[in-house]
Amino acid sequence: MPSVVDKSGPRVRKMFGEIAGRYDFLNHLLSLNVDRYWRWQAVRRVPPGPGAKILDLCTGTGDLALAYHRAAGGKAEIIGADFCHEMLEIARQKAAKSGAPIMFIEADTQHVPLENDQFDIVCVAFGLRNVADTDAGLAEMVRVCAPGGKVAVLEFSTPTWQPFKGVYGWYFRNVLPRIGRLFSRSSADAYNYLPSSVGEFPQGEQLANRMRAAGLTEVTHQGLTLGVATLYVGKK
Repeated sequence: MPSVVDKSGPRVRKMFGEIAGRYDFLNHLLSLNVDRYWRWQAVRRVPPGPGAKILDLCTGTGDLALAYHRAAGGKAEIIGADFCHEMLEIARQKAAKSGAPIMFIEADTQHVPLENDQFDIVCVAFGLRNVADTDAGLAEMVRVCAPGGKVAVLEFSTPTWQPFKGVYGWYFRNVLPRIGRLFSRSSADAYNYLPSSVGEFPQGEQLANRMRAAGLTEVTHQGLTLGVATLYVGKK
């Protein structure tokens, strides 16, 4: 089914460029800081081995890449990639401030400028749904992952348990966009885009099957925080 949400590269790049300066603040505010816990869970469930090579795609301001740096005790080789220059500038500043030797490159997840079979872990947090072609993004993640390596996707999802589903859905569709618009001042309306993109994105077994079709095996998915987020993991 074709996307009804405009996820064209220029639109998404412009939207995230506009909110880059407030992105971390709003992430923590709108999730009540639970986004930190979700990344911690991703790193805990897909842990870096000694000297691991890790690629964080759609890295944004680098939070997952930095979480992996901390988990590896600074002994992993980490690259973060994103196609939004403004977000990458903030990621570089954060890495420099923390002394993390993470390399950040400007690149589209659908066309990763790196060689095949390189990385022990290829991960993405809350970014795959922003890629115009989900299958192309997954194919690139698998391509650059080393045989035996892991591909991890952390993404928003829709809770199924009532009454939480109804309460959360109301907050997500009505309150979150208003707070986001108030603080971000984005002309591209990023915080209306967020619930729309989550609602359209494949979830649960649908995304797991897309990962299997991309060549991954042993694909699992685990809901976090009553299903507000889901962690998907597959092996190459």
